[in-house]
Amino acid sequence: METNRAQRSGWLTVANVAKLLLWFVYAWLIVNLVLLLLAFTLRLLGANPSASFTDWVYRSVDRTMAPFRGMFEPLALNDRSVLDTSLLFAVIIYALAALFLRFAIEWLTKRVTPHRTAGRGDRA
Repeated sequence: METNRAQRSGWLTVANVAKLLLWFVYAWLIVNLVLLLLAFTLRLLGANPSASFTDWVYRSVDRTMAPFRGMFEPLALNDRSVLDTSLLFAVIIYALAALFLRFAIEWLTKRVTPHRTAGRGDRA
């Protein structure tokens, strides 16, 4: 019985570390998703790319956009406004990845959290 507890304790430790790693990746995805949405909005509204904030946003999404860059041709709406469909596609993919990770975190949390029976410890 003691061996079973030790194995269970080891499993809980591994599961908690996995849950923590999933939370870090989930947080990274959410931050990148917000930046991608911001970059999409700035391009759509025709923001000045030489403005420091706009430049920072574009530089921040460069690495995140690497797998998607050039996938679709951006559509120029007027002389400054651009509908960047590659950015929009990246937003969709990263949002799906974030949803998948969220479900994985919930699943792992249910597996790690000890189950409590409804009848135990009732206090009148």
